[in-house]
Amino acid sequence: MSATMSAVTERSIAQTGIAGLDELREEMTAQSVVYGIIEMHRHAPEFGPARRRIQVAKLRGVKFWEGYHDYVIERGGLHVFPRLVAAEHREKSDRRVMSSGLPGFDALLGGGLPSGSTTLLVGPAGSGKSSTASQFALHALRQGEHVAIFTFDETMESYLIRAAGLGMDLEPFLHDGRLTVQQIDPGELSPGQFVQIVRRAVEVQQVRLLVIDSLNGYLNAMPNEQFLIVQLHVLATYLNQKGVLTLLIMSQTGLVGVTESPIDTSYLTDNVILFRLFEAVGEVRHAVSVVKKRAGCHERTIRELEITSSGLRIGEPLREFQGVLTGVPQFVGERASLSSQGK
Repeated sequence: MSATMSAVTERSIAQTGIAGLDELREEMTAQSVVYGIIEMHRHAPEFGPARRRIQVAKLRGVKFWEGYHDYVIERGGLHVFPRLVAAEHREKSDRRVMSSGLPGFDALLGGGLPSGSTTLLVGPAGSGKSSTASQFALHALRQGEHVAIFTFDETMESYLIRAAGLGMDLEPFLHDGRLTVQQIDPGELSPGQFVQIVRRAVEVQQVRLLVIDSLNGYLNAMPNEQFLIVQLHVLATYLNQKGVLTLLIMSQTGLVGVTESPIDTSYLTDNVILFRLFEAVGEVRHAVSVVKKRAGCHERTIRELEITSSGLRIGEPLREFQGVLTGVPQFVGERASLSSQGK
């Protein structure tokens, strides 16, 4: 008996007693004589349906896909979602810069966002993250691209209505098949199922811009899933290798002033766009800045973002304000200088 088998035996005896030793030996003997072993596991979380995983533990003379794979039992049989390995999907794709359709925003981004990259749109609730993602999606659709939007926080109907209220009519593209808006209930599916849905959108529907709105809904709905961030990193790598521009939206806690992210995912992304709410002259305003872009240069300025019924507008750099990111900036422009001279 090997050292590993002896260690397993000692633990099992401690748990089951001497009476379980014979049964354990029979199980190990059976595993040693068979050509293949398939293990199936079932886990019942505190909320939602049971999660099932399968792995091939042994298969003589055959190279198999190691690790756990999610699966479900459906009418008609078993449906397995193979674990995604990003390294197996390396391919050359047409890399290009994708515009937002707004000259001011493109100037802030140094021309636009490169395809085959992942961008994190982060900021407090109501700061314009989803609206900006919708603007990118609308412009890509007008350029003939296929777009997929996965929403975890609202229904498909409310998403389309909200976009239409900002002058972004997405309905025609939904009807002609170039736009997919899918409401995801993460309490009813495993990470492996979601990855399979994303892969189908990219490989079958030829999607070139993909929006996940939001990471909060995805992460909070599956708190018991281990290595979820690692799976998200693998998914982002796969999308990059496929030449897809991926927009990940994350809401921070807090509104004006100090804000905090529920989890740090900035290292997963190639670009980070920061949104802020700030007070000025008795109004709550929106500000946007680019704090990270791996490929190429970008503006270091902070610009005002206006959300109107006719769409988004990007203003000039807020050079007359200082401390915008704190939420309560100081006006340091010409009028401030004149008022100080008058005193």
